[in-house]
Amino acid sequence: MSGSWQRAARGAMLLGENGELSPTIFAEMSALALRTDSINLGQGFPDEDGPSEVLEAARDAISAGLNQYPPGIGMPVLREAIATHQRRFYGLDVDPDREVLVTAGATEALAATLLALTEPGDEVVTLEPFYDSYAAIVGLAGATHVTVPLRLPDFQPDPDDLRRAISDRTRVILLNSPHNPTGSIMALETLRLIVELAEKHDAIIVTDEVYEHLVFDGIHVPVATLAPHRTVSISSGGKTFNTTGWKIGWITAPAEIVQSILAVKQFLTFVNGAPFQPAIAVGLGLPDDYFVTAAATLKAKRDILAHGLERAGFRVTIPQAGYFIIADAAPLGVLDANRFARDLPTAARVVGIPVTAFVRPENRAPYASLLRFAFCKRQSVLEEAAERLAELSPR
Repeated sequence: MSGSWQRAARGAMLLGENGELSPTIFAEMSALALRTDSINLGQGFPDEDGPSEVLEAARDAISAGLNQYPPGIGMPVLREAIATHQRRFYGLDVDPDREVLVTAGATEALAATLLALTEPGDEVVTLEPFYDSYAAIVGLAGATHVTVPLRLPDFQPDPDDLRRAISDRTRVILLNSPHNPTGSIMALETLRLIVELAEKHDAIIVTDEVYEHLVFDGIHVPVATLAPHRTVSISSGGKTFNTTGWKIGWITAPAEIVQSILAVKQFLTFVNGAPFQPAIAVGLGLPDDYFVTAAATLKAKRDILAHGLERAGFRVTIPQAGYFIIADAAPLGVLDANRFARDLPTAARVVGIPVTAFVRPENRAPYASLLRFAFCKRQSVLEEAAERLAELSPR
């Protein structure tokens, strides 16, 4: 195994005791769900299709013969739709021909961005817990991963922790808001401090905003509205339109940064998803009512699962946005959620993910009893999961 891939694997915490690659916690828990006939609330993908207009647009594109390589930067129809979306929702003026890049989902966007903007020895600052691919990509780039803890109970970073973490060695501040796995939204004063520190230390801010339209409480403020000249904004259509398997993501950034990222992206997937690009363009142009209803529907599902977890005896942190809810198993006498997560399918036939899977081993203590559950499922599935979890509560 080459050095760069070893760094990536170590960063993603996938190496076993003998230095060999081992399955991720997500693969392990999904397999356990199948073996125990459990409801899988571990992975964040919906079990319902997205809007019919978007699905039909993809079918039409396939029938019309849009099945070959699209332009490397993305189809004009989607780049125009992304630029219009940024103006419509955030008042941002983006040049669709120079400042937009279509990618194979947000994960490729993140990989291409970090590989383009960092070198060995650079530091990349993220919040912790963090989406697991962040550490792998930082490791692959040969950069150093520096983390800032999200502090309970509201999962916000302490300003002093940010000031300590961000320095002249920082090349990229990678900000995930709305946040996975906690569902928190970074406070406006936090965003302003991050911009201030980025300006002071000449760092680039990269934002992962895939849950931007799934906000229940509070307001999502893109960092690009505060510092457009040094922000790379990343999003995708998968979460907003229930099309996670299509892998259509995008980047908006200053033109010179887009060109640097494109130079890397062309050697990753090159291009992707030709018939899905015009379909996501249709989605981005849906009326306001679609976006409002999508968030309200998911909020109702959040509340169903929250109630079930509370009935079971968990202490629940209500997320402001996203697909996931954090439940503390400490009131059930659980000190090790990592072990408890593996017992839960047998005890209640429900699968969740220990939050420590998103945290470095040396930093896991504050999160040791926490589990993440996905609520982006059909209402009937969540109601059944709530009933099964209720079996955990003391009689």
